[in-house]
Order: sequence, then C-alpha cells, then structure tokens
Amino acid sequence: MRKEAVLSSQIEGTQASLMDVLEFEARAMETGSPRDVGEVVNYVAAMNYGLERLKELPVSLRLIREIHAKLLTGVRGSERTPGEFRRSQNWIGAPGAEGLAYAMFVPPPPHGMQEALDDLEKFFYDQTAMPVLIKVGLIHAQFETIHPFLDGNGRVGRLMITFLLCEKGILKRPLLYLSYYFKRYRSEYYGRLQAIRESGDWEGWLKFFLLGVYEVAHEATDTARKIVTLREGHRELITLNLDRNAGKALALLEMLYFKPIITVQSVMEITKVSFSNANKLVEQLCKLGIISEFTGQRRNRRFSYGPYLSLFEDREVEVKAI
Repeated sequence: MRKEAVLSSQIEGTQASLMDVLEFEARAMETGSPRDVGEVVNYVAAMNYGLERLKELPVSLRLIREIHAKLLTGVRGSERTPGEFRRSQNWIGAPGAEGLAYAMFVPPPPHGMQEALDDLEKFFYDQTAMPVLIKVGLIHAQFETIHPFLDGNGRVGRLMITFLLCEKGILKRPLLYLSYYFKRYRSEYYGRLQAIRESGDWEGWLKFFLLGVYEVAHEATDTARKIVTLREGHRELITLNLDRNAGKALALLEMLYFKPIITVQSVMEITKVSFSNANKLVEQLCKLGIISEFTGQRRNRRFSYGPYLSLFEDREVEVKAI
C-alpha cells in the first residue's frame, strides 16, 4: 500500500521515497527530509479510509469527494477546496505553462463537468454485462478526462482503481500497485489518455491498461512469494541461533513486516523487556544480518529490515509491444 502511495505521488512530482515515508511513520524523520512526505502519508490514509468506507458506501461521487478531502488536507493543494468539485475552469498543460492558450487539454467547464460526473456515476451502477477490468479502465480514463478537482485528480483517479477492484471482489487486499507501471511509462500513460480525447482511441488505452494489470499482477505475486520465503528463512535462522531469546526475536520479526524501521525504544515496547535486553536483542539480529543500523550515529540509532525493504525496490518491467 505504501509503495503504491509513493509511486502514485511521484507521478505528480512528489520527491518522497518509500524510506522517507517509513521513517516518518516511525517518528524518526530527520531535518531536511522531503517536505512532501505528507502527501504520501495522506495517500495511505485516504486509501485506508476509502477501503473502510466501502463497507457501507459504494464507489460514488460522495466517496470520491471524501477521499479527495483526505488526500489534500494539510499538504500542497490544501488551499484548492479539498473535498469539493471545482467551480472554475481548469486545464492540463506542460509544467510551467500558464493559461488556456498553452493547454494540451481543456476539461469540461463546471456545468458540463457536473453532467459528465452524473453520467459517470450512473455507469458505476450500470448492470450491463462487462468484464470488470474493462469497466475499471474506462472509468479511470473518463474520470481523468473530466478532471473534476482543481488539484489531486491523478491520485484520486488511481485510488479509484483500487477501490473499484476491491468493491468488485477482484482484490481482497490493495496489493496491485499499478502506479509502478504508470510511472515507468508515464509518457505513454498520458499519451494514451490524450489519444482518447483527440481521436477516441479507447482500444489503445485499454490494451495499455490491461497490459499494466497483467505485468504488475505478476510483479506483486513474485514479491509475495519472496516475502514468504524470506520470512520462513529468517524464522529458522532465529530459532537455530538465539535459544532463550528466540521467542522475543520471533515476535519482533513479525512486527518488522508492518514496521520495518525500528529503534531500541520501539523494541522495548514490542517485546516488553528492559532497555538493556532490547538492545541485546537488536545486536543479535544485527549479527544475524536480519536488521542493520543505517544512521551511523551513537545516539538515536535506527535499524532497518533491509532484506525485506529490498524486495520493494524498483525493478525493470518487461512490457510487450502493443
């Protein structure tokens, strides 16, 4: 989920990395780290909020507004009416371009935008037989074309992909990070959307979208298998080497899959042991190569579960010609 949040935000120019986000969440952010980490944290919060809301509210214009409010609260764009559809004209253009004269695409004006949104919401609920992935691809492209907010449209549109797939039961968990594919092929991503607007090339967009689902599904499955293998290997390593401390170390290992950056203080809280025993446990895991200290400091040391985090590093995606 955090990987998807980082990548989706990076598409919009955010510089924060996955490590920045994890450090922020560990309350160990250093001065000088990217300020826009808050945008990624908001993305995670918006995804969690939306998934919880889906239990009582279907994907709808109401949910979209609520998600937008969560996404932009307290970060860049927070002055641009979070949670409200725009009441003025916007446009899509190259960075630095000012004014409609330099726009690559001009979304519908406010009155046409609302009509288009109403039609889109009807399509959410339309019961006409259609493959779910096709429908999700159509919805994403149409939402991006309507561009109903003054800021944050891309991130909301990509969140909608996850919500729709979870709502339809295609995903049980938000494990398909399509933003990896969209970011890697950003020019084609925008180009395919623009081709719909200019020439009605829905087929070209859908082929691109479906290929992305295919590639990223394989990537996510491969990562999941590697996580299971890593977990079992490290459980065995701890059991064979730590004797009396094995039980505490195994409990800590399980927590590392949720919080892969820790301090001795957080180990104390997790394992319910004294500072000296927590420090000893950390040293033992360092000797086994499971965690490592990465600040180089004597005080306020932080340790990361490197072998786990390395599984989420960006890798090449082999994409077949469309």
